[in-house]
Formats: sequence, C-alpha cells, structure tokens
Amino acid sequence: MSQPNEADLIIWYSRSASETMETRNVKSERRFSAEKMRKVNLFETERMFADIYCLEPGQEQRRHAHSGADKIYFVIEGTGRFHIGDDERDLGPDQIVLAPADVDHGVRNESQARLVLLVFMAPNPNTG
Repeated sequence: MSQPNEADLIIWYSRSASETMETRNVKSERRFSAEKMRKVNLFETERMFADIYCLEPGQEQRRHAHSGADKIYFVIEGTGRFHIGDDERDLGPDQIVLAPADVDHGVRNESQARLVLLVFMAPNPNTG
C-alpha cells in the first residue's frame, strides 16, 4: 500500500473539514420572549450541549440541580445574578462560572438590560 502524498492529505483534510464542521453565529441566534427566558440550542451531541440563554430584565432560570452533569455559564452580554450552591454573585461580560454536578444553581436578570449567556453542559442530561 502506498503512502499518501502531501497533496492527497490536503484534499482529504479539506473535504473532511467541510463535511463535519458546524458553525453558528451566536449574535444572530439570539431570541427573546416577554413571557420567559429563552433557550436556543446551538449544538447537541450524546455527550454535551451548548445553548444560549436569553433573559429580559426580571426573568430567571430557577434554581435546580443536575445529577452527574456540570454546567458552565459564560456571560456574553448584560449582568446576571448567579446562584451556585450557597453563593450568590453578579457576573458581567466575559465572566464565566461553573455549576458543578448535583449543586443547586440558577440565574436572574435583575438589571434593566438584556442578559445573554453561553451555556455548556456535560454529560448531556437530555440523552441517556
């Protein structure tokens, strides 16, 4: 069996990347609702998911916990009041927080501006 040459590898890589790479424009995926916080799924696999959470002023994600799954919140826009276990803290743009598995967590938008969060969770509790 002959070894592939450099040109073959470049063609294979280009073809493979174009077939498997999924992208999203987070800014254009944002959705808000006057009734409640909106969750917009960006990616989901058997192992994880990535969403954006969009909260109008006064909206919240009520405290809850996930058995065996960690969640990460990254603030894209606005300021949120995060509750992780017994701790409560306001976080703004470019700040990130971990909600470990089995620990109560939630977020509330107590500001007068919109709040947008990038949220990752693994393992994915929606599959199982």
